[in-house]
Amino acid sequence: MREVKVALGPRSYPVLIGDGVRHELSRVMPVVAKRAIVVTQDAVEKAGWLTGLDPGLPFEVCTMGEGEGSKTLATVEGLCRRFAQSGLSRSDVVIAVGGGIVTDVAGFAAASYHRGTPYVSIATTLLGQVDAAIGGKTGVNLPEGKNLVGAFWQPSAVLCDTETLTTLSPREWACGRGEMAKYAFLGPGPPDETDMRETDMEEQVARCVAIKAEVVAADEREGDRRMILNYGHTLAHALEGAGMTDHPEWDLQHGEAVAIGLIFAALLARRLGRIDDARVAQHRAVVGGYDLPMDLPQGAVASELVTFMGRDKKAQQDLTFVLDGPRGVEPVRGVADADVLATLADMGALS
Repeated sequence: MREVKVALGPRSYPVLIGDGVRHELSRVMPVVAKRAIVVTQDAVEKAGWLTGLDPGLPFEVCTMGEGEGSKTLATVEGLCRRFAQSGLSRSDVVIAVGGGIVTDVAGFAAASYHRGTPYVSIATTLLGQVDAAIGGKTGVNLPEGKNLVGAFWQPSAVLCDTETLTTLSPREWACGRGEMAKYAFLGPGPPDETDMRETDMEEQVARCVAIKAEVVAADEREGDRRMILNYGHTLAHALEGAGMTDHPEWDLQHGEAVAIGLIFAALLARRLGRIDDARVAQHRAVVGGYDLPMDLPQGAVASELVTFMGRDKKAQQDLTFVLDGPRGVEPVRGVADADVLATLADMGALS
């Protein structure tokens, strides 16, 4: 078992990584908690990952829906009503068991209930373990875009149980590997996906967690530096937003959208003179090395995607992107629409 600390002063917490670490749950419970509610999904329960789960205090299980369609304010309301009906107090604890959708939604419900109730996450997917469950960003979608409503609410602990990865589908693996491709460009040294893939899974997860923990500790509320964790995500969220409303046939997993977003970010950075052809090729090598898509989905319209990008959380009445450059990956504000549209056209987007 490995342990990475997210160092946030009095809000610091451990991230435990390893095979079977979900059974360490009782030792990370908030000391004042008297009861708990476990928020999960039917698929997680059917996979057996709640079997033997012991928080060391009485608990109930509450299931939520599957997929991005359940990541809504209505789901948060339903969870909070269940908390109230169960008599959960603000000193008790919510336990999220599942992937990034579960930890995002349950974390936001915990942040909202009684204006803040402790929660612990047990991440059961690769996406959740390397990214979504760590850092305290919780939230849900609106029809207008991804993750537009939420809160910063740090968990009391995160358990990344690598045993649970054994039941993931190939698409769920791709979802996590998109984030791992991102971390290849955020960590120390030159990006190399083979270094990640040739080490054991516990080490791969721990490496991503350590990178994210360092960034979150330096900039908890995404004032500037934490924006680098959104590398590839501006286009990714636009693709996901358009997919939820007008293009359900795209059927993009989050990590697949991030992979396409990384290629777009590299091409945009090259157009702006920030990186050269060799660096673009490096992005293609990393994304391709994880067997992830690099092309826009068929029927993508440049102007439609730019509209969604304008709603991105980083935007401040302009188009803001996280881009590679001489100083590494960093936020770049005030990018011209014309450059974005031209880059999307280079990728095959319709005008």
